Amino acid sequence: MRFHSEKIRNITIKLGYANAKIFKCPACKPPECFQSFGSEKEDNTACIHCKKQMTLMRHISFVDCPGHDILMATMLGGVAVMDAALLLIAANESCPQPQTSEHLAAVEMMKLENIIIIQNKIDIVQKESAILTQYEDIKKFVSGTRAEKAPIIPISAQLKYNIDVVCDYLCRIPIPVRDFSSTPYFIIIRSFDVNKPGDSPEDLKGGVAGGSILKGVLRLGDRVEICPGTVEKEEKKCTPIQSVIMSLFADKNDLLYAVPGGLIGVGLKVDPTLTRSDRLVGQVLGLPGTLPPATLEIEVTYYLLRRLLGVKSESGKTKQEKIVKVRKGETLLLNIGSTSIGGTVIEVKTVYILFICRK
Repeated sequence: MRFHSEKIRNITIKLGYANAKIFKCPACKPPECFQSFGSEKEDNTACIHCKKQMTLMRHISFVDCPGHDILMATMLGGVAVMDAALLLIAANESCPQPQTSEHLAAVEMMKLENIIIIQNKIDIVQKESAILTQYEDIKKFVSGTRAEKAPIIPISAQLKYNIDVVCDYLCRIPIPVRDFSSTPYFIIIRSFDVNKPGDSPEDLKGGVAGGSILKGVLRLGDRVEICPGTVEKEEKKCTPIQSVIMSLFADKNDLLYAVPGGLIGVGLKVDPTLTRSDRLVGQVLGLPGTLPPATLEIEVTYYLLRRLLGVKSESGKTKQEKIVKVRKGETLLLNIGSTSIGGTVIEVKTVYILFICRK
C-alpha cells in the first residue's frame, strides 16, 4: 500500500508490481536448492548454504491484484497480462471468501491454465487440524474449475516458511510460446509522471507507461503511437498520441530492447500530464498505423456465471443470488484487456450482445 488513499482505507486499490529472480543450487537438495532475490541481483550469485554458484532459472514479474469486491475491474485489468496465477488464501479465514470466488472466476474467464494455490498465514493458526480442514475446503472450492489440479502450498510469508517450495513450483510452469516477429503490441496497465515537485526544466522527463508486450519487440528510439489516445467525448473523436521511446526498463534494469513476457516500463517523449495518475490505463502502444481503430459499437458473445459473486448480506454471509438475464437498455461494465469501460446494451439475442460504449 504505497499510496495515501490506500493507507487511509487499509486496502490495495491500484495494481501492484514487482520482479524477482529464482536461482537453483546444483549441490543442495530440493526444495532448499531454490532461492529467490530481487531482479537487481547479479546472475553469478552464490548459494547462501554451500556458497557454490547457482543457476538462474527464472526472471519473473508479479502483478498484485486488489481483492476488494468494488475493485473487480482493476483486478481484471491485471489478469489480462498474466501467464499464470497465484491464488492466495488466508489460513485464518473460512474458504471461500467472496473476493476469492471473484478471483477464481477471473482465472476461469481469462482461461489461465497454470495456477498455484497459496495457503498463507499458517503461523497464526493454532492447530494443524485447522490447516487440514481448510485444505479440504479449498479442494471442494476449486473442484470442477481450472484450478482443480493446482498444488496447494501452506506457507508463512512473514517467516519465509515454504517460500522455496513456491519457487520450485514456479520453475515448473512452462514458458509460453512468445511471438517476436509480429509488429509490437504493448498493453498498458499503469502510467506515471516520474517528475518530482521542484525539478528544474532541464531535468524534466516525459511520461512513463507500464505494462507488458503481448507480441513483437520494442526498441529504444522507436516511433510509436498510443491508441485510442486523447478522447473528445462530445465529438466522439479519438486522436492517437504520437511519441518516441526514450527509455526501456524492467524494475531497476535499463534495457536496449524489450520482448514479450514480464512487466516493463516505457519512457516516452510525451507531456507527463498525459500519463499522470494512470490516465493511460487500458490503452495500447505500438508502431504507427499498426493498431486497431477505435470503435463505438461492438458485438460480443457471452455466458453468465451461475451465481452472483462478492455480495454479502447484512449478517455477513455471502448471498447465493442467481444471475438475471441481460436486458436491452442495461448499462454494463465491459473489460477488454486492461480497458474498463461502461456500455449500454442496444440489442440482445440468444448468443450475443450489441454494445454501444461510452467513455
